[in-house]
Amino acid sequence: MLPILIFCAYLIGSVSTAIIVCKVLKLPDPRTQGSNNPGATNVLRIGGKKAAAITLIGDGLKGVVPVLIAHYLEFGLVDVALVALFSFLGHVYPVFFGFKGGKGVATFLGALLAINYIAGLGFVITWLFVAKVLKISSLSALIATLLTPIYFYLITSDVVASYVISIICLWIFYTHRENIKRILSGDEGKIKS
Repeated sequence: MLPILIFCAYLIGSVSTAIIVCKVLKLPDPRTQGSNNPGATNVLRIGGKKAAAITLIGDGLKGVVPVLIAHYLEFGLVDVALVALFSFLGHVYPVFFGFKGGKGVATFLGALLAINYIAGLGFVITWLFVAKVLKISSLSALIATLLTPIYFYLITSDVVASYVISIICLWIFYTHRENIKRILSGDEGKIKS
């Protein structure tokens, strides 16, 4: 049963909320505008707050739904974390969109909140605090991502599940490699009020 759920989690993750939202709202394809990234931040740039909010919620639900199904089927924490990993991978490498997807933060956050809402709240609080102080969205996400495996382990005490969460977090750093270059060069955009 776990392999089937992992496969379904990947397929759910592969549904690109940003592309669908932009198509429905008659906005430009997010893969061809702004940062060319099909994610909520880029949709905010090209379509405004409403389109970005819908995208953010949709991307988060791609992580929530498979994890809740795994909980319902009473899988152990490691298996649930694996389901989250494959939902995340579906978002980053969507089979329906040429394996070119978003950076995965919203999908990871949705999955994390569904796995352990306290660890998820730790991510959200860290992101909000760093965003308030430094005003750089990607840096806020990266710092929250960096701390999440620590939060997760302290809360769950599960080494293997924490390792799976760490793999997702490392992957988020990989998907943000261009942002990291811009942060280091001082060129990364700031959050506007």
